[in-house]
Amino acid sequence: MNNNQATAPPVYDNSGFRHDDERPPRFVPKQSLYPNPHMAPQYIPSNPYAINTHQTTAPEVLLPQKTGTRRYNWKHVLCGLLCAGVVVAIVSLFLWYFLFYQCFLGKSCGGRCLSRSQWCDGVKDCSDGEDERHCFRLQGDRFLLESFFSDKELWLPVCADNWHDDYGRAVCQEMGYEREDYGSFTRTNAGSSASGGYLTLSPTNGSGSRAQSRLSHSYSCSSRAVALSCVGCGVSSPAASSRIVGGTEAENGAWPWQVSLQIRGSHICGGSIISSKWILSAAHCFESYNRAYLWKVQYGDVSLIHMAFYNPSKSVDKIISHANYNPETNDNDIALLKLSSPLAFSSTVKPVCLPNAGLDLSPERQAWITGWGALRSSGTSPDRLNQAEVTIYSRGTCNAHSVLDGAVTETMICAGKLSGGVDSCQGDSGGPLVVKQGGVWWLVGDTSWGIGCAWKNKPGVYGNVPYFIDWVHEQMQNK
Repeated sequence: MNNNQATAPPVYDNSGFRHDDERPPRFVPKQSLYPNPHMAPQYIPSNPYAINTHQTTAPEVLLPQKTGTRRYNWKHVLCGLLCAGVVVAIVSLFLWYFLFYQCFLGKSCGGRCLSRSQWCDGVKDCSDGEDERHCFRLQGDRFLLESFFSDKELWLPVCADNWHDDYGRAVCQEMGYEREDYGSFTRTNAGSSASGGYLTLSPTNGSGSRAQSRLSHSYSCSSRAVALSCVGCGVSSPAASSRIVGGTEAENGAWPWQVSLQIRGSHICGGSIISSKWILSAAHCFESYNRAYLWKVQYGDVSLIHMAFYNPSKSVDKIISHANYNPETNDNDIALLKLSSPLAFSSTVKPVCLPNAGLDLSPERQAWITGWGALRSSGTSPDRLNQAEVTIYSRGTCNAHSVLDGAVTETMICAGKLSGGVDSCQGDSGGPLVVKQGGVWWLVGDTSWGIGCAWKNKPGVYGNVPYFIDWVHEQMQNK
């Protein structure tokens, strides 16, 4: 955490196991904060060459033979056969893609073509369970429970008729949360989300083992919709949070999801509690040290010294870095740590909320960063957790030539102060960037990289957690 303006030349300076002599990544992304994750970036050749359109050699002429028969050049024959082979291959690929892979009327998985109605019906038809993996989600800051209705390919609210906590626990478990973390369900107004109707629970019907198999479409709901709390998240101590200002020491309980990731008692990176068994951090923290047994998780206090002497640590069972993490560009800089045993929640140990679908996370809004990182570039790290208020900027602002010059991709968010003076720094990597909405705190970023610390026009860059939310839940579901 840094709140000092520096005057040294730019360096690549916000990484758990990186050094100041590295350069910032080079990448020219699309210009929106939360783009469609299925849109591929466009690449431009760095050295295009002109193509000659005039013919430089004369074509070969076939002369008639004295015997009265025509001899064909073997090169022409071979070329014809190759062209025919290419055409056959393209047609075969086309037919395979549309008849098998796309299935025309359904979707394919594991060598099978499933009808649309077989997706999210509560029965695992794909060998890896892909057809039942992303069938529930929470919507907005009211935690409205929605389920995917495959017949109309719509997300619809779940009616609270016949609903009880046992179904809530089952759904949360299907989404990847620990059954023991379950909070409760309440009834809420579905609003415009119910324009296509509801999915209503039938306690007796359903052939599958999952809650999805008991839901059927209805245009009416005698009670209201289900709002679901899978884990009591995003709540901090009111007394501590009221003291939040930029660049100050934090009070115990203000950021109860913040953890210190350590090797042999030394703080290396930060992380955020998202459930009793899962920590979210940055992939670059584990680029060199990716063996789970090396790491310990310290939590529950703002003082590193106090935690070392009085707080127990947790060992790590598994490290899951994003498969497409690119150390050159820092694309996909996100990782999950699964703990060997669950955390016990308390006033100083609580999870932060993962961003729900439809949550308003538009840019040019205020957010907060926390960490035990250096207070200035290449400086020493503090014993107590520091906190600072920053601004989340649009990708257009981030990628301006005078700011980060196109380096912020769709998997990233930039935040800080363009005037300088407030930023994350070495040792803050993996730690949280959070916003408050609807009375709770939401995790929108993990500290990834930066140019210097707190320099003018050089805001810090964070992993775009909303972009990765399906990936996060998928890893949690796989256990």
